[in-house]
Amino acid sequence: MKKVSSKPLTAKQRAELKALSKLPEGKINTRETPEVRDWSEAKRGLFYRPVKQQLTLRLDADVLDWFKNHAPKGDGYQTDINRALREHVLRKGRPRKRA
Repeated sequence: MKKVSSKPLTAKQRAELKALSKLPEGKINTRETPEVRDWSEAKRGLFYRPVKQQLTLRLDADVLDWFKNHAPKGDGYQTDINRALREHVLRKGRPRKRA
């Protein structure tokens, strides 16, 4: 996924946000903010980045080779492995809490 970067906030914008953060929700005027009704151009998960944890993991050589050979130029094979593991976890459901 291509990373999207936005322009840094101006000093005026930062000051506005700081002032708004001090107001209670009911005091913030949102009347001039247009309501979004068309979500056809929305992109799911664009800003969500799950927390990653680095670890050492031993995999069978043939499994690792398969992922590397099925990734374009060998790039992204770790992401593919993570995706496969996530699909497995979602199929199995949430783990039960240990007593």
